[in-house]
Amino acid sequence: MKKIGIFFLFLIFLIPNVKAEELEISAKSGILMSYDTGDILYKKNESEKLAPASMTKIMSLILIMDQVENGNLKLDEKVEISQNASSMGGSQIFLQPNTKEKVDDLIKAITVASANDAVVALAEKIAGSEKAFVNLMNKKAQELGCKNTHFENVHGLDSDNHYSTAYDMALMAKELIRHEKILNYSKIYEEYFTKSDGTKIWLVNTNKLVRFDKSVDGLKTGYTQKAGYCLTATAKKNNMRLISVLMNEADSKTRTKDTQSLLTYGFNSYKIQKILKKNKKVGKIKINRGKEKTADLIVNTDISKLIKISDSNKKYKLDIKKYNVTAPIKVGEKVGELKIIDEDGNIYKKVPLTINKNIERNSYFDVLLTSLKQLIGGNV
Repeated sequence: MKKIGIFFLFLIFLIPNVKAEELEISAKSGILMSYDTGDILYKKNESEKLAPASMTKIMSLILIMDQVENGNLKLDEKVEISQNASSMGGSQIFLQPNTKEKVDDLIKAITVASANDAVVALAEKIAGSEKAFVNLMNKKAQELGCKNTHFENVHGLDSDNHYSTAYDMALMAKELIRHEKILNYSKIYEEYFTKSDGTKIWLVNTNKLVRFDKSVDGLKTGYTQKAGYCLTATAKKNNMRLISVLMNEADSKTRTKDTQSLLTYGFNSYKIQKILKKNKKVGKIKINRGKEKTADLIVNTDISKLIKISDSNKKYKLDIKKYNVTAPIKVGEKVGELKIIDEDGNIYKKVPLTINKNIERNSYFDVLLTSLKQLIGGNV
């Protein structure tokens, strides 16, 4: 094990200045993407439809974490294990029917040990049946722009019409990482799962990079005979996060080596220039008929630029366009547009502007009271 760790450290310095086209990746398909900007740094047959194996669970976890985030699913909530869930083959933690396990533990089992029984249990909890959950998965894939993906199950066991691509998997990984809590699970290398009956099972992450490379904190491996060895990985270094996807590798060792090669190339070749942080205040806007007359304008996402590591940061100016806005209005609603213009006068990006808090509408009584106060105060 120590020799493998030394090999990874050596590899970090092995690829200092290679070009993307010089990278030698054994996988049938692969991609390297910037999480911050969506830029593609490397690609190989990235749109070829292939079996994704247990990387399928990235989409399952997106829907699960959506439910956790919106409060419909509590981490300490217990889920009853059905006969169907307990009978899943492949990777599993041998859940028993009619027992109850915590959501938190089930997510951990899915992310670390790729537990098919755990993912089916949560799918049934959320959608009522695995089939209904699969429909939600396919709908979400379309919403994310995954044009070459179709799911037939929640776990990734081989099925004729179950496929995805390296590019689509990167889009899904980007969406899943938006739920930052998932990284608390995916960076675990080994841990015990204690079942409701008191028995324990040892969970070991098949993504060996989380053990040997501190920058790697996810995301999901996969293997079936049809899919070969697959890995969607993510790593963060120097305020830059990368996503790599490899599909149909010959073995797990090559899968790990090629992933490290991609990540090392990315970190050695590029950097991220942060332009604006999420929720950054960029001005104020007047609110007609609002209980509050003005609100702060904010951007609802981080805005960054991917540049070569040898390039210096550019300067940008902001051009704000405000709409005529009448209350009531909520956070997230578009109230303006921000143009980000570089020092050469080129528009780098246009982003919507929203406000930093909900503004309620003044009632007629509020308007009358305000007018009365102004009359008494001699302000009319």
